[in-house]
Amino acid sequence: MVRVSFGAAAAPAAQHLMTALCGRQLAARQAVYTPFLDPHGAILDRGIALYFPAPHSYTGEHVLELQGHGGPVVMQLLLQSCLAAGAAFGVRLAEPGEFTRRAFLNDKLDLAQAEAVADLIEASTEAAARSAGRSLDGAFSRDIHVLVEAVVTLRMLVEATLDFPEEEIDFLEAADARGKLAKIRADLAQVQRDARHGALLREGLSVVLAGQPNVGKSSLLNALAGAELAIVTPIAGTTRDKVAQTIQIEGIPLHIIDTAGLRDTEDEVERIGIARSWQEIDRADVILHLLDARIGQTPEDHQIAARFTGGVPVVRILNKTDLLGAEPSIAQAADGASEVRLSAKSGAGIDLLRAELLRLAGWQTGTESLYLARERHLIALRAAGDHLATAAELADQNAQALDLFAEELRLAQTQFNSITGEFSSDDLLGVIFSRFCIGK
Repeated sequence: MVRVSFGAAAAPAAQHLMTALCGRQLAARQAVYTPFLDPHGAILDRGIALYFPAPHSYTGEHVLELQGHGGPVVMQLLLQSCLAAGAAFGVRLAEPGEFTRRAFLNDKLDLAQAEAVADLIEASTEAAARSAGRSLDGAFSRDIHVLVEAVVTLRMLVEATLDFPEEEIDFLEAADARGKLAKIRADLAQVQRDARHGALLREGLSVVLAGQPNVGKSSLLNALAGAELAIVTPIAGTTRDKVAQTIQIEGIPLHIIDTAGLRDTEDEVERIGIARSWQEIDRADVILHLLDARIGQTPEDHQIAARFTGGVPVVRILNKTDLLGAEPSIAQAADGASEVRLSAKSGAGIDLLRAELLRLAGWQTGTESLYLARERHLIALRAAGDHLATAAELADQNAQALDLFAEELRLAQTQFNSITGEFSSDDLLGVIFSRFCIGK
């Protein structure tokens, strides 16, 4: 499909292009089967043409869509015909994300909805696609607008009190400012929980398998993925470089990375693989530290664990329980790490590990995120929460801090507005839309 959105040139350019490419004028919002012409009037293809006059189009501008048979050569010729016919009106190739950016600038979408377009295209799971669709439909934006309206109402009461100090009314008591603020903070907490779930659906978790050679890391990767992705042999050091695979658990993408066995070695190739393993471990959201259940945690394993990045959840996997005749189990170790006993070879206990990964991700089984969210949304929500927390502290100082109370509310509102784009810098918009694909 070739889509043309007419900005400043508007209707005359659209009418000229319709005549040049279709040999006729098109009725608004009616699909027409028509030949597509080259600059010399020869037929390039036959297909469906649609004309959407402004403002009733995706971008809010006059839009012409030509839906051909889709062959790359034919579509390229049709694109060249569009550029040639529209040259006098400044028609050019669209930049990445330009159609959606125009929709945002023309108030057809807010910024959160515009980002949902890209998220819907890039969704890696069915759950992510459904949540992106709800974001595009405005579910996330509506929740943000409810918060903004509540903050604006509270700000209005504060500003009115500051404008008429001679009334000597105890604003915080009379207007129930503390109660209103507490309600806003509670609503924000729920939005943050939903947004964290949405961000998890979008980004997934990076899970790294770490441990000494021949403890079953590659077997565990194959068991989690349900396919033979990594070579498994009894020979220590078989895995020389990372092997990565994305799987789903309850719709959550998990980026599983199998790494080279961690040990001292003189083999130069293996040393490079081990160095790359530590790079992946340092970037992990969750570390699965594999041990041989027959041996337990050795001094070498303690040294490996000591190098793990602080604050990153660690699940200690005691593998090869089938060789001990032991049943799979999960427990909490004295050092706070989870310990899962399983057999990667037989698959016994894999369900326990999957459930533990979901728990660490903060995902509640059986629930579904209302919408997708990005890291910038989470940052803005946290910042807004911090400002509202400061406002709550100032509320205890009553009238002596009303001006500061009002300022914290204003700053919280600014953070909320940055999510939907009611207040956004041009630099931010450039970064967001540059990541879209051509044609969107």
